[in-house]
Amino acid sequence: MKKYLLISAIVLGIAWDFLFWEKAPGVSFPIFTLACLLAGVLLLRPEGKRPSAWSLALIVPILFFSLMSFMRRDPLTTFLNFTFTLLLVYILAATYFSGLWPSFGIFDYITRFFLLLGGLFTLPWKLLAESNGAQDDESRKKRKDLVWQILRGLVLAIPLLLLFTCLLSSADLVFEKRLQDLVAFLNLETLRELLTRGLLVLGFAYAFIGLIRHAALNGDNKKLVGAEKPVVPPFLGFTENAIILGSVILLFIAFVSIQFRYFFSGELNIDVGGFTYSEYARRGFGELVAVAVISLLLVQVLSAILKPANDKQRSIFTGLTGGLVGLVLVILVSAFQRLWLYESAYGFTSLRSYSHVFMIWLGLVLVARVVIEVLGKGRFFINLVLFASLGFGLTLNLMNVDAFIVRQNVRRTVQGEMLDASYLASLTTDSVPALVDEFSSGGHTDEVHEGIGAALACQQEFLKDDASRPRAWQSFHLPDWRARKQIALVEDQLEAYQIIEEDWTREVKTPGGTIYDCWSDQFFD
Repeated sequence: MKKYLLISAIVLGIAWDFLFWEKAPGVSFPIFTLACLLAGVLLLRPEGKRPSAWSLALIVPILFFSLMSFMRRDPLTTFLNFTFTLLLVYILAATYFSGLWPSFGIFDYITRFFLLLGGLFTLPWKLLAESNGAQDDESRKKRKDLVWQILRGLVLAIPLLLLFTCLLSSADLVFEKRLQDLVAFLNLETLRELLTRGLLVLGFAYAFIGLIRHAALNGDNKKLVGAEKPVVPPFLGFTENAIILGSVILLFIAFVSIQFRYFFSGELNIDVGGFTYSEYARRGFGELVAVAVISLLLVQVLSAILKPANDKQRSIFTGLTGGLVGLVLVILVSAFQRLWLYESAYGFTSLRSYSHVFMIWLGLVLVARVVIEVLGKGRFFINLVLFASLGFGLTLNLMNVDAFIVRQNVRRTVQGEMLDASYLASLTTDSVPALVDEFSSGGHTDEVHEGIGAALACQQEFLKDDASRPRAWQSFHLPDWRARKQIALVEDQLEAYQIIEEDWTREVKTPGGTIYDCWSDQFFD
């Protein structure tokens, strides 16, 4: 296995260099992820132990998120795809044979992570040392003699090679030209690049060896941190917990009682109170989400340090937890409605769309937290967060955030709201199919139709800029290819839109004379 592991590591290191050196990740990432998974599974077969079905099940989301990194361009979605792929690979390596990750608590994930991190540095070295130590003294002596013989031969051959090279280059102009080309190729910059790439190849090979050796040696570890004895022994009594939860619940009741008048007449209340949408919706949204997150962490911490005297106290604590979570869910509904009001007034953006999806998954975590409290399975909280995080990433991938924004913002125009064409123009190529659909629908006013066309004209120009730069096949992205195909369907109609470029600005002039900017800074709004 050692020989095959070393060969596989070097081959994958060279593949990494071929796929990613000076190339943006594209189709290369899922290809490389699949290659690493196949190599890992095949290399671990000779260990004589069967991998756990729970661990093998992780391969499905690993492949999904790696594939979606090639199918989506939205910034946060892309970041999560890369992050979840690497996170799940870590879990797979840490529990390959035991499959114990569904029972992990937070300290299990932390300790296994540092164990894996240490293994990446030490295990490859130990493997190489074992290979050298297995040789007897006689073979080691023969190898040492061979090395000295090679060095002596090189010392004697190099002067002769230099002499004959000079004579032959003087005798033949073609040979001299080839020699000059070779010297030009082996310049300082080229040597520096080759050295850097070589070190990166060896570095990846070294890390891959560490990952596989860690899975082989520690992947069947079935010891759970805190399963027999809590890492932090419970020390807080029932009375203190009840006071903390009770006081927070009373505060939330007061807040929720005020919020109920807003749920079905939010806009009316704003008019009566003299508030603007921005003051009412934008200001309170972030604070309410923070309240929900802190409340979730509060419940988890109090549950971990509670030292109940009997089952009755535990039941009362569970009831208080359920009451607190119920109130937090009401607060989340208020936050959701505030954001919806803000979007109705000012339109949908990436950050606002992320927030909508995040609140839904946060609400599901809150409900599930009550369930595990009732079942007495508090250590599973970290896996709830893991599943919700994966669900959040899955939802963003499936909904296609930029296409969702296009559809929602165009739909707002039916109620007479203005269309921010500049913001639509600044979205990624994920938005282009939806823009083309809306542009070709024929059901919009001239102003809206031209706004959509302006966004498409900007997108077309961005794609032209991208096409003008040489790009290797490893960086191929499906959304870019699909966007070019879709824009080609309406290319004739977009000829009426004029692109205006001055200094660092780019604008588009519609057939009706309206000018839109091709850039927007609303991502963080």
